[in-house]
Amino acid sequence: MEDTYEEASKDTEVAPALIAVHPTQNSVSVAIGSDLRVFDLIGGCAVSLVDDSGGSLHKDSIRAIRYGASGKLFVSAGDDKLVKIWSTESWRCISTVCSEKRVTAVAISNDGSYVCFADKFGVIWVVDLDVEGFDGNQVSANKKAAPMLSHYCSIITSLVSHLQFADRDFKIRVNVFPKKPLDGAHEIQIFALGHTEFVSCLAFVCTQEFPQGFLVSGSGDSTVRLWDISSGSLLDTCDIIEKAGPLEFKGIEEESCAAVTDLCTIPDSTLVAVAVQSLQGIILLRCDPSAQTLDVAKVVTIKGDTFIPTSLATSVSSGLLWMVTGASNLGGLESPSLARVRVISDFKETTPDVEGPTVLEDDETPGGVKLLEKLQGRVSIDEKVFSTAAEALKISMNKLLIKKQYSTERREFRKRGRNDKKLKQ
Repeated sequence: MEDTYEEASKDTEVAPALIAVHPTQNSVSVAIGSDLRVFDLIGGCAVSLVDDSGGSLHKDSIRAIRYGASGKLFVSAGDDKLVKIWSTESWRCISTVCSEKRVTAVAISNDGSYVCFADKFGVIWVVDLDVEGFDGNQVSANKKAAPMLSHYCSIITSLVSHLQFADRDFKIRVNVFPKKPLDGAHEIQIFALGHTEFVSCLAFVCTQEFPQGFLVSGSGDSTVRLWDISSGSLLDTCDIIEKAGPLEFKGIEEESCAAVTDLCTIPDSTLVAVAVQSLQGIILLRCDPSAQTLDVAKVVTIKGDTFIPTSLATSVSSGLLWMVTGASNLGGLESPSLARVRVISDFKETTPDVEGPTVLEDDETPGGVKLLEKLQGRVSIDEKVFSTAAEALKISMNKLLIKKQYSTERREFRKRGRNDKKLKQ
């Protein structure tokens, strides 16, 4: 009987806190659950978001946030299948795009003309913003997205503006961004294969000597890998646990690996900040473009706090690395959503023998107490609860990114229950 296979009512998924920084550090944004929080660093005040585009604010967990390269646009998207495009001049929602599936990643083209987003079914969609004459306050009609390419039954885990993207099938793919994105992106530049678990994040390292740059990827296999962007060749593999030392990780003795959860390049350097499950702090990797290698430059431990970052961000104009830890939909706690923001500075002389970088105290953080009140919801938080959040996130991430194995009968039942199949009948 079919009802044997009926899905039980699933628990609400735990979602990680996310952070993004304006390219010139005019503002900092944090997403926690369905709540989008923005602080204006220039004005020193919290931002009130305005959404009169015909939609509503997010109703479910936000899974992706990003500023455009110019800083004029900001995009948020997630489990409510809404992609919201904001003007950072007025912080007004200028357009709301409906997705057929839950959204897992977003990107904005370098010229600000297009927004791309990936859904949970592995399709990448594009929206033409028609930014000519855009004054930062106008509200455009809610737009429809056009499918640009499909990745078939894979959750896209990372998407950047040049259509370099990764998935839970261990693959990285780079497509040439087309002149007419609405007609699709059909030219595949490379496949980069080598990871043995889901690929969780991508970053791009570029220097004056090597303007073409290198692609860096993080994975559930506890490695960060360096790739030739033109050929897809694997140049180097850095095993995080082996290079940093297992003593740096909390509870790693019970685990076979610790997933890399985020990567962030440090401006004006070849440093890459790495967030890892179970690591109370970050690992700084140094990319040597000439030797084409990755090595551990420093392990930055955040002492006194149970602070395992869930998201990293920086801006082009500052030497600061912004981090957030936290999660939403946490059951059994007084507050179901938790966020804690920390900042690291002084990356100029980063070697194992030189003291630094420096983890700023709360009163040294740009924006100070006002910023923390806005982005965290409150200044003082019991740090012990973040251990619970970290463990819940680890389980949630594994459920999301590790592919489930189903029997043939079970698979056929799931196909019949798919919403997109129902619409076509």
